[in-house]
Amino acid sequence: MTVVSETRTRTAIIATELADTLAVPPPPEPGNDRSPSSSRWRGQSLAEGAAGVAVLHGVRASADVGDWATAAAWLAAAASEDLSAGPSAGLWFGAPAVALALTAAAPPGCYQNAAQRLRTSVERLVERRLMAAHARIDAGQRPVRAEFDLVRGLTGLGTYLAIHNPDSEQLRQALTYLVRLTEPVPATDTAGRAAPGWWTTDIPTTAPPGPFADGHADLGMAHGIAGPLALLALTHRRGILVAGHTNALERICRWLDTWRQDGPAGPWWPERITASELLAGRPTQPGPGRASWCYGTPGLARAQQLAAIALADTARHQRAEEALAACLTNPTQLARFVDPAICHGWAGLVATVRCAATDARFYPLGSHLPDLVAQLLHSLDTAHSTGWRLTGLIDGAAGIAAVLHAIATDTGAIWETALLLDLPPAQPAPHPAASE
Repeated sequence: MTVVSETRTRTAIIATELADTLAVPPPPEPGNDRSPSSSRWRGQSLAEGAAGVAVLHGVRASADVGDWATAAAWLAAAASEDLSAGPSAGLWFGAPAVALALTAAAPPGCYQNAAQRLRTSVERLVERRLMAAHARIDAGQRPVRAEFDLVRGLTGLGTYLAIHNPDSEQLRQALTYLVRLTEPVPATDTAGRAAPGWWTTDIPTTAPPGPFADGHADLGMAHGIAGPLALLALTHRRGILVAGHTNALERICRWLDTWRQDGPAGPWWPERITASELLAGRPTQPGPGRASWCYGTPGLARAQQLAAIALADTARHQRAEEALAACLTNPTQLARFVDPAICHGWAGLVATVRCAATDARFYPLGSHLPDLVAQLLHSLDTAHSTGWRLTGLIDGAAGIAAVLHAIATDTGAIWETALLLDLPPAQPAPHPAASE
């Protein structure tokens, strides 16, 4: 995938400028509030806090355009409070998020004892979550999205395992759970209409409760079934397989095929399917939403492109790229962005297209990157002029800088795995000598 020299030079400059604004962690705040939403505890958040900023500086230090001391300072800020390993913890928050940050941002030979303690904490968390999930399935109950999603659930925890120990038995156990999640279950709560195993009982945060009273299926990358699809596809592609792996990929793909909508501007998928929509066989969403990584066509298309590669399904591969290519030329979807960040904004689109372009066979997806980067930079300028100053990896400036760094250097990094856009090679075993 090639980006013109002028674009690379410009992105490198702005990535450095953004990183420089995040050079020094803020001082710790006084107080005793230990809720995940408090500013003191946001340090251990990839989305909003110091853990995510540490990842950025680690990536830059690894590329010799930043320094390890800055990464270490942000790691210290991320670990300044007791790390959460409870119900709110997941890949983007708590002990797993800081463990991921250590993988990306620890200076060579440093913090290995701390990293081992964190890995042990995460493995115990995974064990508890797996036991609860299988007990829930055995009882014939429906899941909540936080059981399986990328942000807090077993997809995200499995992603961490795939990074730090892809040969582990625990990763295979997490994948086995995801396979089981896709298996059909009795449709007693959807008026007899067959619902998938990931049909959830929770209500989306900003949604009115009425339409979701009988549950729903979330299709997105962050909280829905596209996340498990991407992890199952990426591990399958690396030869990490469990019983039923291929069948699970095919079940999810068939579900997405059922709800694919072919509009005048190209294919798209609804964000969620409620019980009434399941019974009607069609969504009430009138058209595609914004072209975001988290819920839009780009994330769903990349997940299906990865699944097609794993399944050696040429037709699906072409359809996935067709959907993404059409989205990139649809001004209605592109006009709905509200910020420049990764999760909901331009940076996430650029990151998704960059990764999809490396695997593209049917459409020149990489040819869109210069224009998309220009749109990202314009959005960043506009956001700054209105006072937008978020700092984190997923929701703020650190993530934008990481995306621009990837464009400038044409290299991937662990943060892309936190979005399930790609899976890095296995990390080498640490040396026994370590400093804390």
